[in-house]
Amino acid sequence: MPHTSMLRQITDFANRANPYPVYEELRRTPVLHEEEGGPYIISSYYDIKALLHDPRISSDARNLAAAGEDELGQEEETGGLPPSFLRLDPPEHDRLRRIANGAFGPPHRPRRIDGLRGDMREIATELIDGFGDARQIDLVDQFAYPFPVTVICRLLGVPREDEPRFRAWVDPLVASLDPATREGAEADAQKTAQEARMQLGMYLAGLVEQRTKEPRDDLLSDLVNSRGPDGSMTMMEVLSTSVLLLIAGHETTVNLITNGMLTLLRHPEILRRLREDPGLAVNIVEELLRYEPPVQLVPQRTCIADIEVRGVTIPKGSRIWLVLAAGNRDPERFKEPERFDPDRGDIQHLGFGSGIHSCFGAPLARLETQIALSELARRLDNPRLVEDPPPYRQNAVLRGPRHLDVAFDGLR
Repeated sequence: MPHTSMLRQITDFANRANPYPVYEELRRTPVLHEEEGGPYIISSYYDIKALLHDPRISSDARNLAAAGEDELGQEEETGGLPPSFLRLDPPEHDRLRRIANGAFGPPHRPRRIDGLRGDMREIATELIDGFGDARQIDLVDQFAYPFPVTVICRLLGVPREDEPRFRAWVDPLVASLDPATREGAEADAQKTAQEARMQLGMYLAGLVEQRTKEPRDDLLSDLVNSRGPDGSMTMMEVLSTSVLLLIAGHETTVNLITNGMLTLLRHPEILRRLREDPGLAVNIVEELLRYEPPVQLVPQRTCIADIEVRGVTIPKGSRIWLVLAAGNRDPERFKEPERFDPDRGDIQHLGFGSGIHSCFGAPLARLETQIALSELARRLDNPRLVEDPPPYRQNAVLRGPRHLDVAFDGLR
């Protein structure tokens, strides 16, 4: 496999079903730079971890734009909103993230996520009951897709009667994130996404205005009314943070649930154990984040100073791709990395990144996936794959099946 083709193989749709042989080859050259102006590709666990904590690596969208075009570095259309803190560097990143964290979890809201546990079980139960008398379902469309967006509605404080409208706006927005969809989208599909973005923005703005006057016990109210040492968010910053949670959190959780069920169906002995012991879901989800992470690589990083990695100098202004999924299966870090093993004693994965930009929604995604997988294992009688491998989304960054057809004998 010649090195000159590695970048193309990473992004090649043909490798989506199993990109891991490509990553194994990639790790033989831990710092790969194939062409002038192209990205420096980092694939070993320890190098990725160090760079995620290195202040000389910038996430600021302006630095990325200055570094030149990158096929995986495009910014999603923001609809006039300012960049979320995901696309900012300190100190502005730190200010916005601290405010958001105060509304999202400890120390100010220590039970906010865990308090959704009952809602999550209720949502999962309703979706599974909705399978009715069917003996085959598409897990993506009928469960993994609607589950997290409904949870996020409850978290933000979207009234239940508005949840169907909210989901109708989110669906075309999430679809528009897929590079293949963006490239091949017809004018009608693009117009639909733009219209959905505008309608969602207007709806959220109205909800923010309402929560300013009448705060409730929800995340949106806390974001609007934060009065800590970092000050408060502007209306636009509240909207940007809400959209970040909605879009980034939704797509990754869909893939984590789908990748999880696919992996369990390929390992029926572990699926049986989960059915008998729902507590095993905690370890299963951590190992899934190592073994089949929804975020495969982080392309939106730029050097703001020269950096040396394994004797290679990466010049200031260069773009860097951090291939998290390659690091997660690095034999320098993990014993038998190609084996799915929820009993693994050491699962310090890169599935949620690391450093100041580690996944803001990780506690939510973890709990959602634990409940989703344990409920599916408990309720589906003799589940089995209809097609293996299933069809995958044409996305090198966010990896997961587009459909996952599962047959079963009935519902428990």
